[in-house]
Amino acid sequence: MDDNYQQDSGHKYGDGSGSGTSSAASGTAARLKEQISETAADVKERVSDFGRRTADKIDASRGPAAESLNRTASALHAKSDRVASAAHATADKLQATAEYVRDHDFKEMAEDVTELVKRYPGQSLAAAAILGFLLARVMRSSD
Repeated sequence: MDDNYQQDSGHKYGDGSGSGTSSAASGTAARLKEQISETAADVKERVSDFGRRTADKIDASRGPAAESLNRTASALHAKSDRVASAAHATADKLQATAEYVRDHDFKEMAEDVTELVKRYPGQSLAAAAILGFLLARVMRSSD
């Protein structure tokens, strides 16, 4: 502290040169510049290291994430294939029914129904009971 006082007192009272204060200020500025430079280099190195670690973590998680996405896509394909298959089968049946209705008159359809009832009497009776039940429900709800 005495050194600083002497330097300051030499400048204030003194010899008029001011060289002591000037060299002390330039030394302090140089030290500050060096400390700032070191701190900036340290911060830059830490940020760079953080970036590398983050990139490594992302790279490490890419494989499991891709596998999970692949499993999900496969499951969706399997389910959509089943749904699409059922939809196509239903559409094919409706199309066949439309062609049957277009190609057969009422008399031919009645003969086909009679033949079906003779061939499958139990199932025909169950179908008639279900149809009767549904018609009764419709008639009752419309009242």
